[in-house]
Amino acid sequence: MSKYMFAVWLSIVSATASAEVIVVLGDSISAGYGIEAGKNWVNLIEKKLEAEKFPHRVFNESISGDTSAGGLARIDSTLARHKPQWLLLELGANDGLRGLTPQQMKANLTEIVLRSQKAGAQVLLLGMRLPPNYGKRYIDMFYNIYPALAKEFNLSFVPFILEDVALDKALMQPDRLHPNTAAQPIIAEKIWGYLKPLLK
Repeated sequence: MSKYMFAVWLSIVSATASAEVIVVLGDSISAGYGIEAGKNWVNLIEKKLEAEKFPHRVFNESISGDTSAGGLARIDSTLARHKPQWLLLELGANDGLRGLTPQQMKANLTEIVLRSQKAGAQVLLLGMRLPPNYGKRYIDMFYNIYPALAKEFNLSFVPFILEDVALDKALMQPDRLHPNTAAQPIIAEKIWGYLKPLLK
């Protein structure tokens, strides 16, 4: 290898090694269910990072259908593999849709936050809401977990990532649960507004 090629290789390795890592731990909303490859909000966040010259790399560890229990089961391996500086935590919606207890959901999310912080990762909590047909009492119990966690652990918190999307039929897939491709830039912009100041 020539000295020039070695220098190029070394600069690439150094840049990669120094890049901070963002991990997204979520469900179908972050996994891009029903969305054309490369166009979900996580991919759009990556493009924003690149366009604004942020050095961060993004790893999407989201799985469609995942619950808070599923996220807890794999958080240790995810942290060990990526060693992230930031964890974007978007879980809980499937707990609610399956009628699981808010208490267990809170316990699972709490443990994910604690393990992430112990590993040196800061957490940006991404809040979700349930459809109105689940009843106000259960919806409130479910949603109130997010601001409570944010307050308890002093987390950065996006109150509802589908705030400008969920009630607009033109932005939702036919199941009325998943945002469509047109909604992804709106979601990305919402999250970016909270994420960008944290990275500076």
